[in-house]
Amino acid sequence: MAKETKMDIKLFNRWSFDGVVVSDQGLQGYLNIEPIVVPRTNGYHHNTPFYKTKINIVERLMNRFQVAGHKGKKHKISSGHNTGKAKSQANMMIEVLEALEKKTKENPIQVLVTAIENAAPREEVITIERSGARYAQAVDIGPQRRIDLVLRYICQGAAHKAFDAQVSFVDCIVAEIMAAYNMENAGMAMTRRSEIEKMAAAAK
Repeated sequence: MAKETKMDIKLFNRWSFDGVVVSDQGLQGYLNIEPIVVPRTNGYHHNTPFYKTKINIVERLMNRFQVAGHKGKKHKISSGHNTGKAKSQANMMIEVLEALEKKTKENPIQVLVTAIENAAPREEVITIERSGARYAQAVDIGPQRRIDLVLRYICQGAAHKAFDAQVSFVDCIVAEIMAAYNMENAGMAMTRRSEIEKMAAAAK
């Protein structure tokens, strides 16, 4: 029996990781695209240093489906229809990938990776104190935080749009990813990137 190679491993036995590249050099060591069939490691890497870098990016997005997080003071959208078991997340992820493939006619894994690269902010503002006075200071964002912010904004934006509306959470996730992929401000991820970087530019 021939030994299976990494190139033979397909996500959900459907989508290949072959040819998927991370163009942003700052994210290459942090955005994991190692081939995996079922993106569910059950916290296997949780006790290792920089464990997030060892988790496939598709699994990280799936995990975020469960805890989209509240937006502003709207704590009621912190949970609900987008929570559940791993099987529910996997089914939603498959629907998302199918929709991305249908819309772009490209490998949906590459579409997701490109969307994350496009929507990842590079600078943000922190508050520093000097002589009792507080000032805004622009700082570079670490690569892991850049990815964290994108995943957060994609899921928060989707949950906010899907809450109490006649549109599914999956459709909203697809819309957020497509907006980031096309670099359009129609999605929360791209909108927040523009806002964060404008504030950073003003604080220089």
